[in-house]
Amino acid sequence: MIKQGDTLPAMKLMSATPDGPREISTEDVFRGKRVVMFAVPGAFTPTCSARHLPGFNENLDSLRARGIDTVACMAVNDAFVLGAWAKSQEISPSILMIADGSAVFTKALGLELDLVSRGMGVRSQRFALVADDMKVTHLAVEQPGDFDVSRAEAVLAAL
Repeated sequence: MIKQGDTLPAMKLMSATPDGPREISTEDVFRGKRVVMFAVPGAFTPTCSARHLPGFNENLDSLRARGIDTVACMAVNDAFVLGAWAKSQEISPSILMIADGSAVFTKALGLELDLVSRGMGVRSQRFALVADDMKVTHLAVEQPGDFDVSRAEAVLAAL
């Protein structure tokens, strides 16, 4: 599993934009920037929709005031699903919605969650990280079923 001090891997991802899916790289997202990225097990799931994504949306200005250039939400869903989820949640277009549809990036981080037996496939664990120019400076991974260390308020407290 990736840890504090590690460099994020360089790879391609997809982003949900108002104009549809757009290919981006981890270098586009993280190189030369201070970024908060939080990951959810899935778009439209209960805790993710009711608390996780809205919390970062509500705290966007506070995160920026603490020197964060980009706030990104990642899920193992396709970019169309993430776009629809952001729209349904009225999420600021300033939050970058990252689609890791095949869990390639999630697996590279060592943060996959096997939910095959529950009919959900391979997903991401719930986590939040802070990266400064591709280097992880903070990583908070939730225990299964928990929602504490990766919420926006916990990330703000760690900054």
